[in-house]
Amino acid sequence: MSTIHRWALPVARRLGAGVVVLWGAATVSFLVLHLVPGDVVDTVLGPSTAATPELRERIRADYGLDDPLLVQYLRQLAGLLTGDLGRSYQLGLPVGDVLAGQIGPTVELALAATVPALLIAFVAAVATAGRGRVARAVVSGLELLAVSVPSYWLGILALTFLSYRFRLLPAAGDQGPAALILPALTLALPIGGVLARVVRQELDEALARPFALTARARGASERTVLLRHTLRHAALPVATLSGWIVGSLLGGAVLTETVFARPGLGRVLVTAVTSKDVPVVTALVLLSAAAFVVVNLLVDLAYLVIDPRLRTEGASV
Repeated sequence: MSTIHRWALPVARRLGAGVVVLWGAATVSFLVLHLVPGDVVDTVLGPSTAATPELRERIRADYGLDDPLLVQYLRQLAGLLTGDLGRSYQLGLPVGDVLAGQIGPTVELALAATVPALLIAFVAAVATAGRGRVARAVVSGLELLAVSVPSYWLGILALTFLSYRFRLLPAAGDQGPAALILPALTLALPIGGVLARVVRQELDEALARPFALTARARGASERTVLLRHTLRHAALPVATLSGWIVGSLLGGAVLTETVFARPGLGRVLVTAVTSKDVPVVTALVLLSAAAFVVVNLLVDLAYLVIDPRLRTEGASV
């Protein structure tokens, strides 16, 4: 079997599964939002706006809300297939325009949080892998604390001490790089804590494998064995958890953007859910599902680069 064939079949299989995931995400979000109590007409009219029954019926007809639920569902799927995300009930704007104006700050926050999360994970794991119990216990305790404390509480603590009391960093907004430091660290600490525990466990197992023993027998120091021979093996579980990392970044952005009053998709999602803005919520759910599918596909392909054994004949992605 050629290299192209070995890659094409798994990729096609993943893409097919991704289509199913996107369809399921669109279906679930549609059903859940229509089961939530409330009237979409109130969202279109705005808060505390009185309207005659005739006006309310006209709005229902204009938005197709008087059609049977199945017809609304099929119309939404048809629109998604043609790239039409619809119009926001609340803002009256195309959903694409609503998301385009807010996706930049969320991507900026996610990227800014990813770097310290990975640094925290690998530095903590490398510093304590194969070391004494005291150092491991201290670092493990700090990791557990970072994982256990809710991100919004970390954000509140950071605001209280670093912004309000000592005035070292801005408290809110997205004006300049300094305003990004606290939100990024708040989002990064729980992710880094989880990854550090996973990477350390993998390093400990790799240090006891035959290739590490062989490297020591050839005169390599422990640091050389750790950094040159075993660190690559720790990259596999991190790659496996990439889908979880993306989900944590997107989910954590909702709370982080709210706590720090930052613009972004998280705040858009909160507003859309509370106001039952179905097109916006559906688009955000699909965007998250698409990101998950793409990341997992890239991870499967990255395995071939990280682990050369998977490039042998007959290995699957």
